[in-house]
Amino acid sequence: MQFELTTDYLDRLRAAIRAGNELYVNAQLKDLFPADIAEILNEVDLEEAKYIYTHLEEQTAAEVLVELEEDVRERFLASLTSKEIAEKFIDNLESDEAADVIAELPDAQQDEVLSHMENASQASDIVDLMNYDANTAGGLMQKELVKLNVSKSMLDCVKELRKHADHIQDVYAVYVVDDDDKLVGVVPLKKILTVSLRKKIAEVYNPESISVKTNMDVEEVAKIMEKYDLIFVPVVDSLGRLVGRITIDDVVDVIRKEETEDVQKMAGMEALQEPYMSATTWQVLKKRAGWLVVLFIGECFTATAMGFFENEIAKTVVLSLFVPLIISSGGNTGSQASTLIIRSLALGEVSVREWWKIFRREFKVGLVLGLLLGIVGFMRVAVWSSFIELPHWEVVAFTVGISLVGVVLWGNLVGSLFPLFLKRMGLDPAVSSAPFVATFVDVTGLLIYFSVASFALHGLFINFE
Repeated sequence: MQFELTTDYLDRLRAAIRAGNELYVNAQLKDLFPADIAEILNEVDLEEAKYIYTHLEEQTAAEVLVELEEDVRERFLASLTSKEIAEKFIDNLESDEAADVIAELPDAQQDEVLSHMENASQASDIVDLMNYDANTAGGLMQKELVKLNVSKSMLDCVKELRKHADHIQDVYAVYVVDDDDKLVGVVPLKKILTVSLRKKIAEVYNPESISVKTNMDVEEVAKIMEKYDLIFVPVVDSLGRLVGRITIDDVVDVIRKEETEDVQKMAGMEALQEPYMSATTWQVLKKRAGWLVVLFIGECFTATAMGFFENEIAKTVVLSLFVPLIISSGGNTGSQASTLIIRSLALGEVSVREWWKIFRREFKVGLVLGLLLGIVGFMRVAVWSSFIELPHWEVVAFTVGISLVGVVLWGNLVGSLFPLFLKRMGLDPAVSSAPFVATFVDVTGLLIYFSVASFALHGLFINFE
C-alpha cells in the first residue's frame, strides 16, 4: 500500500518520540521504503530526525539520507562528526550517491570523511567521481559493476556475479573487457540464465553494446538512453576503457532537474539551484529581479515606439484603444512558437540545420493564424461601430485587421527562429523565454501597427487632413 503522510500520523509519531516509545516508532518504520521515511524526516525537527535515525538499519539509513531534501540533509549532516558520516552513511552508499553527498560538505570536511572510510578502494572511487564535471557522464556514473575478461567462461561469469551480489544493486548485465580493460561488449542476465556454463564468454557476449564517454553531457546521455530504450549504459574513458555505468534511475533525476531549469528560464528568470522551499527569499529575489528589470526596460521601448506615431494617434485617438489587442496577439503567438521549438530542440525532434524548413512551416502557420485573427479583429471593429458613432470605421477596421496579420506572422517567426539562433550561438534556447519573446514582439508589433495606420491615414483609404 502506498504510504501517505498525514498530520495525524506525524502528531502520533512525534508523541511516541517524546515519550521514548521505541516499540511504536519501530513498528511505524518497519514496512516503509527509504523514500517514505525521508518524507517523514523532511517534516520533523532535527532532534526528532536523529531519534528516528538511531532506529534504522545502517543500509536503510544511508538510503534515506540520499532521499532527503537538500536543506534538511545539510542540517542533519552538520550535526554529525566526519567519522559518523563516513561509517554510518558513506560506507553504505553506492559510489555515485556517496560522491554527491560528500560534495555537499565543506571542503575541509570532505577530506576528513574520506579518511574515515573503511573501504580505501571505495574512497578512491569517490575521489575519481568528484573530479568529473557534475553535468557529464563521468559525474553521473557509479563505479560499482560486474566485469569479466573476454577469455573467461560463463561459469566464471556466474561466480563473479555471486561475489559481488551483496554490494552491487541492480545488476542488469556483466560487462566484458579485453586485456587492456577496454569494453568489448556485455552479457545480459537472460543469457547468463539460459546459456550453458561451459561456453566461453567470447561465444556469448553482445559486441554491439552502446556506451558513452566520460565527458559526454548528461542531457546527451539521457537522449541516448531514451532513443535506444536502455535501462543501463556503460561509461568508457577516452581510450575506451570501462570506468563505470549509468542506470535509468540516475537519468530520470537528471531529466527532471533539466526540465525544471528550462521551465524556470522560460518563465523569465534564472534557474534555481535548489528546491523552491530550500531557497532563501534573497536567492529567489536574485534569480527573478534581473530578468524583470531587463523585461521592464524592454517594455519601456513600447512608449518610445508610440512616441514616433503621436501625430497619427492624435488624429485618430481610437487607434490607441486597440494597442492591447495588437501586442497581446503578437506576444501570445510568439510565446506559443517559442515554447514549441524549445521543447522540440530539447527532445531532439528538430535541429538548427532545419531552420529553413521551420521557417517555411511557421510562415504558413503564422499567415493562417494572422488571417484568422485579422478577420476577427475586423469584425470586432465593425460590430463596435454599430453601437457607437465611429467615423470612417472601415479605415480603423482594415488597419486593425491588416496589422493583426503582420504582427501575428512576425511574432510567430520570431518565436520559432530565435531559439534556433541562440542554439547556433552556443547559448541555452530556454532563455528565449515567453516573456522575452513577448516583450520583443510587443515593441516591434507596435511599429507594424502604427506603420499600417500611418499608411492608411495618409491616403490609402481616406485622407484625414
